Amino acid sequence: MGQSAAPAKRSVVMIVSNPATSPVTQWPIGFWWAELSHAWLEFHHADYDIVVASPKGGDLEADAWSDPTHESGYAAHDIISLGFKTSPITAPLIKNTPALASLDLNRFDAAFVVGGQGPMVTMAHDADLHGVLARFYEDGKILSAVCHGTCVLLRTRLSNGDLLVKDKTWTGFANSEERYAEHAANMKIQPFWIETEAKAIAETNFITAGLLAEFAVRDGRLITGQQQNSSAAAARLVIEALGH
Repeated sequence: MGQSAAPAKRSVVMIVSNPATSPVTQWPIGFWWAELSHAWLEFHHADYDIVVASPKGGDLEADAWSDPTHESGYAAHDIISLGFKTSPITAPLIKNTPALASLDLNRFDAAFVVGGQGPMVTMAHDADLHGVLARFYEDGKILSAVCHGTCVLLRTRLSNGDLLVKDKTWTGFANSEERYAEHAANMKIQPFWIETEAKAIAETNFITAGLLAEFAVRDGRLITGQQQNSSAAAARLVIEALGH
């Protein structure tokens, strides 16, 4: 008997915010390192084909406090991100990223929206991106988002006009975490709070765990993670949902 063919690799597109400037703090903003690196490592260990892309393409920039080498020391413990940032294998992945529109999304089994401060400015009101995510989901694919990347779910509507999160249970950056961040920075940071907006949606169930606790939720083909400490857990749920 001949040998059976090896199963095809699963594939995921990781969608990362393009750089921007916060209209609230005037800080340069982008993605959060741990939400990219920790999830990427989970997909890598599962032998996934991984593409890091962005809505507009080009070089990406991380939020400063998520950088393990930042003078604040806030993320100094994040050796996974330190390795990702400095490895010649992974460091180039945030340079010259492909624009989402340039990719054939039919070849991906899952999409993973990385959070950070950038998405609140670059993704929250991006109707084109919302349309891409809705079509991807309606094609039967897995859609995942973590932390502030979940802001896209506040406005992503399916072809029937319903919000994608209608009748869904999901999570994202909690109000308790927004208060914690604002207290640490001693200033207002975000233009809006995801939990506040989600709780105002009548037919959805937005839930959170404790402050900065690892927490990820799967509701069918929608997978969400609460914040940076939940990115690996969300990636593992994607892998579980796809069967390997």
